Amino acid sequence: MEEDESTPTNHIKKSDSHLNLPPSMNRPTVSLETRINRLIDSNHYHSPSKPIYSDRFIPSRSGSNFALFDLASSPNKDGKEDGPGSYASLLKNALFGPETPEKRDVVTGFSPSRNIFRFKTETQRSLNSFLPFDSDESPGVCQSPVKSPRKIPRSPYKVLDAPALQDDFYLNLVDWSAQNVLAVGLGNCVYLWNASSSKVTKLCDLGGDDSACSVSWALRGTHLAIGTSTGTVQIWDVLRCKRIRTMEGHRLRVGALAWSSSVLSSGSRDKNILQRDIRSKEDHVSKLTGHKSEICGLKWSHDNRELASGGNDNKLFVWNQHSTQPVLRYCEHTAAVKAIAWSPHLHGVLASGGGTADRCIRFWNTTTNTHLSCIDTNSQVCNLAWSKNVNELVSTHGYSQNQIIVWKYPTMSKLATLTGHTFRVLYLAVSPDGQMIVTGAGDETLRFWNVFPSPKSQNRESEIGALSFGRTTIR
Repeated sequence: MEEDESTPTNHIKKSDSHLNLPPSMNRPTVSLETRINRLIDSNHYHSPSKPIYSDRFIPSRSGSNFALFDLASSPNKDGKEDGPGSYASLLKNALFGPETPEKRDVVTGFSPSRNIFRFKTETQRSLNSFLPFDSDESPGVCQSPVKSPRKIPRSPYKVLDAPALQDDFYLNLVDWSAQNVLAVGLGNCVYLWNASSSKVTKLCDLGGDDSACSVSWALRGTHLAIGTSTGTVQIWDVLRCKRIRTMEGHRLRVGALAWSSSVLSSGSRDKNILQRDIRSKEDHVSKLTGHKSEICGLKWSHDNRELASGGNDNKLFVWNQHSTQPVLRYCEHTAAVKAIAWSPHLHGVLASGGGTADRCIRFWNTTTNTHLSCIDTNSQVCNLAWSKNVNELVSTHGYSQNQIIVWKYPTMSKLATLTGHTFRVLYLAVSPDGQMIVTGAGDETLRFWNVFPSPKSQNRESEIGALSFGRTTIR
């Protein structure tokens, strides 16, 4: 009987050391011991002889699987080492799967002196066996697929004859509408070319005493503004091929036009910019003065709050909706500023290009009134246009290389240099889907190029994308 009484006492002591129960809880409970022995291996976990009142699990060192971390387990009080617990083995198999020689070789063990949670950098075997793709080039390194650079065709996909297209740096004779129609001023006539059907329509003939100096589509693409050599601005309804209004105000030719909703801005050789609200009966509602020479570039910002103007006085001015004097003046260019473009990606970022004596593209932040950067292109900058799909822009050039360059912004690394024109590339327009450009030159040709990618995400296929064009040279 003495041996029977001493046996429970030994069990109680062991269980107390594992469960960390205070002495006040040492009340034997046979039924509880029976349940615990069914759940836990009795060789490692001995049932307490009293109820468990703790609401959390306190781990026992004797039940830890030190072999999982290649750490030697410490001997227990009796000097014997405990083997891996059943719970730890089940947990290991559930998390990592059955142990195999391949998995055992993936990560080597830690030495006992190392932190148990320290990341291991060296491996004996490549991890590629656990990846959904194979790579034999760099063992132990997970390589992501290398994105190949976008290929920009070096040749135009279409060339159109444009007889009588003037070789005049200060004019703007090409524009592409939201309805996928190209307007071109050729001498005293304006023609429309439907890019979807390749149909050509003669919109108007200004007569022998007049000629087209600029064309610009309204935002919806149903009305076209034409600036003439006599200083008038005509508004045409292209659906009916009918002139609906003629506006006076300038004394000399109108070489630059820009739309902002219902407001049309016109710049002239008379050094003035006129703001025209086509809803008003007046020919113009305000006059902007400040340039000392011919206006050759006009562009409204995408939010229609700022107007940028460039002139033959080498100046770049920025105006707001209500000012009659420039609110910002930039005088760093050393030649005429015709090339102007607002970034559609960064608010207030404006790009400008200078003529033959300057040859630079400069970037400005009109919000902070700062000069961001400058790059020398080594040739006359005639036009600039941003891609609306990616943060890139295209520039066209004159003396001396007559090239077209696609740039990555803000690094200004060249993505492509396109050649083919034999005269200065004075005219540039972007297709409504933002993928194509058309360029015009004094060599009396219009060349169509595929330079920009399509939008990254589209809910539906574009009706005016590349597939709508006949990719054939018709000359």
